[in-house]
Formats: sequence, structure tokens, C-alpha cells
Amino acid sequence: MSQIIKISQKRNTVISISKAIAIILMVIGHAEAPDVLHRFLYEFHMPLFFAASGYFFSVKYTDDEMTFIKKRFKGLYLPFVKWSVIFLLLHNFMFDIGILNEVYGNEQGGVTHPYTWHQIQQNFWNIIFTMGGYDQFLNGAFWFFRALLVASIVFLFSYKAFDYLLSKEKSPLHSMSNTRTLYVPICVCVFILLICAWKTYADLKIVNIVQGGYRDLMGVFFFSCGFIFRQIEHKYRVTWWNTLLFAIIVLWFSQNLWANMNWRSTFEQFLSLPLPAICGCLMVYNVSTWIDKHDGKIKQFLVYCGNNTLPVFVFHIISFKIVSLIKIWYYGLDPRQIGCHMVIHDHAKEDWFWVLYTIAGVAVPIFWTWCYQQLKTKWSQASASSRDK
Repeated sequence: MSQIIKISQKRNTVISISKAIAIILMVIGHAEAPDVLHRFLYEFHMPLFFAASGYFFSVKYTDDEMTFIKKRFKGLYLPFVKWSVIFLLLHNFMFDIGILNEVYGNEQGGVTHPYTWHQIQQNFWNIIFTMGGYDQFLNGAFWFFRALLVASIVFLFSYKAFDYLLSKEKSPLHSMSNTRTLYVPICVCVFILLICAWKTYADLKIVNIVQGGYRDLMGVFFFSCGFIFRQIEHKYRVTWWNTLLFAIIVLWFSQNLWANMNWRSTFEQFLSLPLPAICGCLMVYNVSTWIDKHDGKIKQFLVYCGNNTLPVFVFHIISFKIVSLIKIWYYGLDPRQIGCHMVIHDHAKEDWFWVLYTIAGVAVPIFWTWCYQQLKTKWSQASASSRDK
């Protein structure tokens, strides 16, 4: 029993490191890194989050759907609503203090504006009922909460549906539990890929899901891949040569058939995404396994970061503003450029400020999370001590 617990802890540590690498890559992508790096990491860093979530899915929830749905709502919907509403209430205040303005915005020249009372109410409704309406300039990564919530629930019921259909066929494989947990999610993968092919080829949209549902459906696919990998992990071997091969595949696709989880993806981009995304996920898993074998500060930080990705998701864009102030001073730019989304675009492709943006985007949320947890622990200990007296 103790050996099983150790194996479980080891797996959790490797996946935590993988999630940390994914969140750091997300911040690098948002920091307007050099094009080669930007295109490379966008092939797989978001699919990795879905795969990591699917890795921990338990088939026990196929007989206890409400428990799984409640956990998903508690872990995804409630934090989304909480922070979306907070930033909604702060939106106009950000204009008052100069963090946002109507002059500087995204790379395409789009800007944001103060909300009217009606817009505040409408955005609040969108947040509650569609998991939309979040502040795009301050919460640009919040689509992930909705996509993962939808993907995990769709996977649950898709798994149940295929498990039921295949059991009616009385396949000899269905009675073998170790095989059943492998071929059922494979059926889900194939089915979802066919749906996504239809959707992108015909340019269809799921009108009651914000942004049309492409990210959510592809999220089901990668969620399934994570679950499948868990079933075959004991047979998988981490080697330097397959790590290098995965990196080469991702690099080739990033330069020749670039695709990512863009909600406006075309049919060609859809076809180009699964292979490099899966290779990228395996590449990160291999690197994480290597890091996990070497105890030290780097491993400790990555494990902690991987277990606390939520603060980075929520606060990395606002943390960028610290570096934007430095960049404004360094280049003598218009102070209103602090309102650029996500970072200041001037000189972005020729300087190294993306490194500072990355450090701030990760370190600031993680530092404040650590401080909060330390204070919370001390308060709890003090309260327990006072009760003992």
C-alpha cells in the first residue's frame, strides 16, 4: 500500500511540474516573445492543461456524475465568477488610475472603453450565465475556465455513452476493465475529432457557447488524451531521443503548419493541431520527469507553481504592468502605453523585455500566494493556540 502511495505522489509531482512549465509558457506567449519561440510554445501549452486535467479523471465518476460536476463547478465556475466580477467592478477604476485608457490597446489597434451602467449589468449576466463577459484586457486567459469545465463534463458523459453502447455490443474487451478504460476514451477521441472536423470544415458554431465551442471541443480531445496516457503510462519510456524527436516535430509544425487553440481555427489549422500538440505534451512530460529526479530549488519552485496555477492565470496580465512602467521609463514612451494589451508593443520584437514580463507574470502572483498561505497558516496556528489556552 505504501508503495502505491509513493507512486501516486511521484506522478502528481511530475504532472505538477508539467503544469508549471505550461503556465510559464503561457506567460511567455502573452509577453510577446520572439516569433520562433511564440509559435513553438503555442502548439501545445494550452492542450497540456487539458491533458493534465484528464490525467486525473477517475472512472468512478461515471457512476457518480453529480459529485464530479459539483467538483468541477467549485474548482472552475466559482473562481471564474469571483475574479471576473471583481475585475468587472474594477474596470472603470482602472481608467481612473491610468492602467487602462482609450488610446493604447492590442496589437491590432483595438482599445477598450469605460463601461456604462448597462454594460456592467450585461457583462455581469454574461459572466453568470455564459462564462463570458470577462474583461478581455485584464483577464484574457479566462476562456480556459469555461473550456475546461465544458470539456470535462462532455468527456464524462461521452465516456458513459460509449461505455454503454459498446457494452450492448457484448465485446469481449468490454469485460476487461484494464482494456475498457483504454478503448472507451479512444472512441471519445475519434468521435470528438470527427465533430471538430465537421465544425471547422463547414464553419459551424455552437451558438450557446461563447466563441463558438471549438476550444471546448478540442479540450475534450486533449482531456481524453491525458486520461489515455494515464492508462498506458507504465509502458511509456522517457528517453532523450524521443524527447528530441517530439521537439523537432513541434518545431517543424510551428514553422510550416502552425496551429493553436484559437477559437477561429480553420479546417487546415484543426488538421495541423493534434499531432504537434500531443508531441509537445509528451516532450514536457519527459522534461518534467527528468526535473523530478533532481531535488533542488528548481524542482521545489516548479512543484509549488504547478500546484498554484490559478493565481498566475488570474493576475499575470495585471502583473505585466509593473514591467510596462519600467519599459516606459527606459524608452521614454508615452505613459499611457501602460494600457497596452497584454504588453507594450513598441520594440517588443527586438528587445528582451519579454523575459522581464515573464518573470513578473509568474513570480508576482506566486510570491503573493506564498505570502498569503504563510499568513493563513500562522493565523490558524495562533487561533488553535488561543483555543487550547
